[in-house]
Amino acid sequence: MVKQSGREKPIAQNRKARHDYHIEDVVEAGLVLTGTEVKSLRQGRASLVDAFAAVRGNELWLQGMHIPEYKHGTWTNHEPRRTRKLLLHKDEVQKLIREVEQQGVSLIPLSLYFKDGYAKVELGTGRGKKDYDKRHALAERQANREAQRALSDRRRQ
Repeated sequence: MVKQSGREKPIAQNRKARHDYHIEDVVEAGLVLTGTEVKSLRQGRASLVDAFAAVRGNELWLQGMHIPEYKHGTWTNHEPRRTRKLLLHKDEVQKLIREVEQQGVSLIPLSLYFKDGYAKVELGTGRGKKDYDKRHALAERQANREAQRALSDRRRQ
């Protein structure tokens, strides 16, 4: 895989997360995986579309992430949508738990990648956007795109 700014190319990204949430803080967490899950991830197969992180006791768990079964696996193959434990330092876990206890704050996985041979997930704490916020962001992005296009057309003349 190709290195990108100190880490390898993402296996999966949750593009819709930045559209649906105001991302306030980003944290990198490790994952507890089985062997067939790692092999499936190395083939670049995973989906973060319906994934979210939940608090159980004093631990964080990733739910809803889909890692398809390893096609060369045997009876030891994993369940595709099983709940996976997130690995963070105790103080980071406590900080995230305090943030999630606030009204309207969610833990959303943004991307999944390998770093130094270990599977990592980038978690973001965010508040859900309203429909008018989404429309405003879309209009702003389109206006910036048109302005850039006008500048590039002007330079060509």
